[in-house]
Amino acid sequence: MDSLNKSIENHYLKEGLYEDIINRLKEQNIPLNNVKRSDISGTDEFHVRGATVSKELANSININGLNVLDVGCGLGGPCRMLADEYNCQTTGIDLSNEYIRTATKLSELVNLNNKTTFIQGDATELPFEDKTFDVVWTQHVQMNIPNKKKFYSEINRVLKTDGYFLFYDILKKGSGEVNYPMPWASLAEHSFLFKAEKMDSFLNEFGLTKKQSNNQTQAGIDYFDTLVKSLKELGPPKMGLNVLMGDTTKTKLMNLLVHLKSGELELKSGVYKK
Repeated sequence: MDSLNKSIENHYLKEGLYEDIINRLKEQNIPLNNVKRSDISGTDEFHVRGATVSKELANSININGLNVLDVGCGLGGPCRMLADEYNCQTTGIDLSNEYIRTATKLSELVNLNNKTTFIQGDATELPFEDKTFDVVWTQHVQMNIPNKKKFYSEINRVLKTDGYFLFYDILKKGSGEVNYPMPWASLAEHSFLFKAEKMDSFLNEFGLTKKQSNNQTQAGIDYFDTLVKSLKELGPPKMGLNVLMGDTTKTKLMNLLVHLKSGELELKSGVYKK
């Protein structure tokens, strides 16, 4: 693993993540032999609006029963949702060994390990044969990847003809500076933001056709405004993104909110077909 990938993995690293989640379930008196996906959804969907936006993405096509790859799967929440609610066979790949370990054990915990597989690996060197997946999906991942063309070329390579690429991402919109830390990077040198037009250019070059594009920025702002109000009134949740980001949670989320409100960053989702 090169030094950049190692630095990015260290940014996300939290030792004993699965064990921390188990302890938090115990503190809420949730029996470990009856854990539901909803009991862990506040933590296992590491992107703005969490499980809600994953459901929106899933419903943007007829995804039922398809073979899906989640590139940058984190703790595997979307993979489990697709397996459980849409009868998909899902594979998740992520740079973080600790995330993959935790994702695998969480799937075992909620009895979805027969329909979910998690692999540690590099999104720009996907360890799969050409045209393996019906759907490739990614949420809030490309910001850590400098070689965008390689990233999207690999997604295209493993996607079947007539397959779908679904994305939900944080993108650069303005021309000003971005202040860190952010949820995906503590330092500017670990962040590689680019604009939606450039992403569209790469995907068109590879022969993918845009079928749908949605501006998710205001929905993200509304989500954060509600979250901030809740944090002020109730404090950090037992099972939230604070499990992943710890004491830096507030600073990172507020930085992201400020940049979304200023128009420097935007949230977009969409569908492309090969």
